[in-house]
Amino acid sequence: MTSFSCYEEENIAYWTKRTPGYSGVNQEELSTRQRQVWGDLLAQRIQTHCPRRPEEIRILDVGTGPGFFAVILAERGYAITAVDYTASMLEAARENAGALAGKIAFQQMNAEELAFPDGSFDVLVSRNLTWNLPHPETAYRQWSRVLRPGGLLLNFDANWYGYLRNEEARTGHLEDRANILKTGVGDENAGTDVAAMEAIALQAPLSGIRRPAWDVEVLAACGMSVTVDEDIWRRVWTYEERVNNASTPMFMIEAVKSGSRNT
Repeated sequence: MTSFSCYEEENIAYWTKRTPGYSGVNQEELSTRQRQVWGDLLAQRIQTHCPRRPEEIRILDVGTGPGFFAVILAERGYAITAVDYTASMLEAARENAGALAGKIAFQQMNAEELAFPDGSFDVLVSRNLTWNLPHPETAYRQWSRVLRPGGLLLNFDANWYGYLRNEEARTGHLEDRANILKTGVGDENAGTDVAAMEAIALQAPLSGIRRPAWDVEVLAACGMSVTVDEDIWRRVWTYEERVNNASTPMFMIEAVKSGSRNT
């Protein structure tokens, strides 16, 4: 059964309101080259680690939002379960999946309280979620738990909203805002309630912690072997994303659970 804290209830309210705009972002990704870019990256990492037929590889997409990862993996034949704790996001994900919706198991679930047995999945993927969790260390323990021995975790994130607590990050953030105006690219924050999101981010523990060093330490304590690609943004971000977020580059956490796996 899904349970939520006061912080999570506030988060759900924000993301429920934000769903249409965020879904629009995913729809654009699905209609552009980003679909291929991200699909190729995920498939490459998954197949390198699990050299089996896609339909034999069980993948959990945590914090699926409007379903971008779930869609691009389902269309490549993977067995996908996608969870999110915001009902409206799951509705948007089903709509964005279209004909692929029947191939994806959507479930409303707290990322820190996964209702799956130990060792249920071969791979777990997530994007832009961990920074926003109230208990990210708990989430990582859960994510490790539901992976089978030798399972793969791919987590894409950044030091989002670090500028609220760090002066150097704030300087970089202000430079990004100036460059958006200078270059004329679309502002990713246009039409969003920035003040509301900042109020939530101030309560998020990871907004005050420099990553990904923290992630490496926590996942190692979970018995996982961890590598980090701090340049992954160069491969997956569009020009607009690079301008908007130059001071907050995306990194990729790639972690493997201890134990042997059948290939």
